[in-house]
Amino acid sequence: MLRSMYAGISGMKGFQTKLDVVGNNIANVNTAGFKKGRATFQDMMSQPIQGASAPTDIRGGINPSQVGTGVQLGSIDNIHTQGNRQTTERPLDLQLEGDGMFVFGSGFDVENMGGANPQDPPFNSNGISVNENLELQYSRAGNMYLDNNGYIVNANGQYLMGFQSDGANENIDNSQAGPIQIPANAESFSIQGDGVVNFIEDGVTKIAGQISISKFSNAGGLQKVGSNMFQSSVNDGQIYMDGNADEQYNAADDTVLFAPESAGTASIVAGALEMSNVDLSEEFTEMITAQRGFQANTRIITTSDEILQELVNLKR
Repeated sequence: MLRSMYAGISGMKGFQTKLDVVGNNIANVNTAGFKKGRATFQDMMSQPIQGASAPTDIRGGINPSQVGTGVQLGSIDNIHTQGNRQTTERPLDLQLEGDGMFVFGSGFDVENMGGANPQDPPFNSNGISVNENLELQYSRAGNMYLDNNGYIVNANGQYLMGFQSDGANENIDNSQAGPIQIPANAESFSIQGDGVVNFIEDGVTKIAGQISISKFSNAGGLQKVGSNMFQSSVNDGQIYMDGNADEQYNAADDTVLFAPESAGTASIVAGALEMSNVDLSEEFTEMITAQRGFQANTRIITTSDEILQELVNLKR
């Protein structure tokens, strides 16, 4: 009799977690770049009542008899489907159309990347992160800003990573990767679909750099850290590519930058944002099923309690 009560308790706990996930999805229905979650369940170990037996010459086989002991949380998945586009016409609002994520860095001094005693650059000539102080995070939220020094940053002040331009601001230097800076005397700027950031200075169009992205074969393995950001995990399946030979680069705990529209990566749409991929009608349906499942499990507990009460009353 107690098995049914504990099974009901496990069901209530599971559906409560499901409601937590649904509630978080609904709360972030209008959060740019948000990726919804999904709770899945697994049954617990079943208690055997009778084992199976093989058929004989005079009798057929018998199937095993087992009683389940409840349900447990299987996983909470991050669903990385494409969100809808919201047009804003703001030049620093960027949307990724396709696979990949923006790369944001912090923890290094941008003013000391050159000069007589430079610090280690954030990335080497192959676009592979090498600075041990570099802290990288990833996001699909493309609401960018310019800081006081003209660097492109996100709402948290983290630098948007990319390939920098050469000294003449005429070409992209793929051997130089790091934050992208728009000069203070730039008259205007624009961002192209391949991530190239152009600016006009004295009536001449020049290149400030090229926004880069990172690819993950298992984006669901990324870990949410809040503020629309993800961080790498041991199971994200980050794709490493040697920038010179286009061969797989086997390096743990490093980040490799890709140019947009290359190697199957996303293109960039300026003047738009990728909104949350939460579907309210789907979430309301999930909320109803979780609510009814929770109620059904409470009925299991109350019914089991009533039966136990009848057993106690037999002594009277």
